[in-house]
Amino acid sequence: MRAVSVEEAVAMIPAGATVMVGGFMGVGTPERLLDEVVRQQKSGLTIISNDAAVPGKGVGKLFDAALVSRLIATHIGLNPKAQQQMLANQIAVDLIPQGTLVERIRAGGCGLGGVLTPTGVGTLVAEGKRQIEVDGKPYLLETALRAQFALVHAFLADYLGNLSYALTARNFNPVMAMAADTVIVTAEHIVPVGVIGPDHVVTPAPLVDYLITNPNG
Repeated sequence: MRAVSVEEAVAMIPAGATVMVGGFMGVGTPERLLDEVVRQQKSGLTIISNDAAVPGKGVGKLFDAALVSRLIATHIGLNPKAQQQMLANQIAVDLIPQGTLVERIRAGGCGLGGVLTPTGVGTLVAEGKRQIEVDGKPYLLETALRAQFALVHAFLADYLGNLSYALTARNFNPVMAMAADTVIVTAEHIVPVGVIGPDHVVTPAPLVDYLITNPNG
């Protein structure tokens, strides 16, 4: 793990990159990193996140700035800007059932090819997907998801990069930290090594590439 400024971290993300962003409706999202993505105008991004958040918050800022070309998420129902851009064919949107999305990300982090799920069998979700029968029951093969970058927000980080999360920040952030080539982290508090007890480390340091340590940068 290396400590960097938020400017340095975001400068590593090229235009057109595939980026996972943790959080749920803007809660537990790395806001400082997203503010810097907007400031540096990283355009043409494929974003993998639970949702499109709302205008002015979380990944919603990326739609405000028209930086997204494709969104892979569970819903966009609370972001009218994302909806407008989808209806105008300015962005492509892959809507995925929430459990399926998190399992596809988990599979990507574990080196699996995908997961089998009964969710979506017999519906529009099944179109174009391989169906596999197990013990007489049909399942859809949902392929794994990975990204070039994961932008993760933790409650606590130590100076080695061990992470602990709070409340709903724990839903997508930990699995995304496993499923990206480069993991960039912001944290509410950065503490000395040992403050986060071994039993409370959710994301271990070897998974973290960069930690934003400057509280103002």
